[in-house]
Amino acid sequence: MGLLLHWNSTYNLTAVRDRPGMLTQHLADCLAVVGPVQRALHEQPTPSRLLDVGSGGGLPGVVLAIMLPALEVTCVDTVGKKAAFVRQAAGALSLQNLHSAHARVESLADSPFDLIASRAFSSLAEFTRLSRALLAPGGSWMAMKAKRPEAELTALPPEIDVFHVEQLAVPGLNAERCLVWMRPASQPPPH
Repeated sequence: MGLLLHWNSTYNLTAVRDRPGMLTQHLADCLAVVGPVQRALHEQPTPSRLLDVGSGGGLPGVVLAIMLPALEVTCVDTVGKKAAFVRQAAGALSLQNLHSAHARVESLADSPFDLIASRAFSSLAEFTRLSRALLAPGGSWMAMKAKRPEAELTALPPEIDVFHVEQLAVPGLNAERCLVWMRPASQPPPH
């Protein structure tokens, strides 16, 4: 949070500028997904790979890299200063498992990811369409949303299966939060 506060004063990484707001709206929000990510990746090979699409100030990617050191995390963002912040955070926090890419997700050339995550990136349909080529066989998408996005769920193409919408409780935050879990419809359901 100290790094984010420092960089945010110069580079405008996030609209939330005060320490209490960052703690609740960003860090606690991202910490709430650690357990679900651990469960989702439980049967994946170690180390599992996660792509954080449109990571901005590294949320949730940096938090997940800190909390789950066996997880290889790549944060991708089109804004150079945001990708630079993630690189700085990886170095300053000695996170060997955290990587940064300054690119558009659809042009990213990388090996497949077991889990592709987003937080306030785009609609579910756009998120899955842009990142589909990067999803490993047997992999899933995880979208962090405020409340259950009914219109976005309805707009998903038939080749995308929503297998779970998980409600989250974020300490100190009096607002709805959920995770939308998706996979290609041709893929067998996860355990």
